[in-house]
Amino acid sequence: MLAEHVEKILASLKPEDIVLDVGGWACPFNRANYVLDAEPYETRGHYATIGMPAFQGTETEYFSQETWIQRDICEKSPFPFPDHFFDFSICSHTLEDVRDPLFVCSELVRVSKRGYIEVPSRLMESTRGCEAPSIAGLSHHRWLVEIADHHIQFTMKYHIMHSDFQLSFPASFGQKIAPLDKVDFLFWENNFTFAETTIHGADRIYENLRQYVAQRYAYPGYLRTAQKLNQLLTRGIKGLERRLRA
Repeated sequence: MLAEHVEKILASLKPEDIVLDVGGWACPFNRANYVLDAEPYETRGHYATIGMPAFQGTETEYFSQETWIQRDICEKSPFPFPDHFFDFSICSHTLEDVRDPLFVCSELVRVSKRGYIEVPSRLMESTRGCEAPSIAGLSHHRWLVEIADHHIQFTMKYHIMHSDFQLSFPASFGQKIAPLDKVDFLFWENNFTFAETTIHGADRIYENLRQYVAQRYAYPGYLRTAQKLNQLLTRGIKGLERRLRA
């Protein structure tokens, strides 16, 4: 979570406020009174094992083993809390990971009066080199997420974006992305809206991904030509192999 937002949230909370952290296992927000996560309490702070901070916010943990609720947050049953039980909720770098972020969003709105959501920006998630030269974003992320006008839009992170350079940005592009543009975030109160992008047809999926990149970065023409020639050559070789096997 952005450090300035951690401070902003802490400053906004009253001592009596009840706070929920959804998906906080790797780096819990210690001011949370409750944590909801699939991983056990004993293994919290996982980020410390890879040289990152083990927690966010205060050093004192407001939650305990009893208020650390281990469960699948996408399970099709309500979170175990009444409506508007929490004064504030945190859901940071979780929605892009889970199989049903729409359900999680609906439960956040139900159990919380207000909250904060943070995800990797679609810009960063569409950039190669974060984890490996040929992979856009992080390999375990399921969704491309965009936040605007109090609305969260989820687009499936189609595997084809890793196989065609025109569907993602080069690593050099990512090095120039400003820190605030590497994430999308939302401070919300009462509610927010959310939806999944539905795209039917492989050609439309390809064009959606290509246009997103093309509107923000111009690849040299010779690269597109070279890729096209390589695709034609690959098809020709595969066709020859099929004829030889026949």
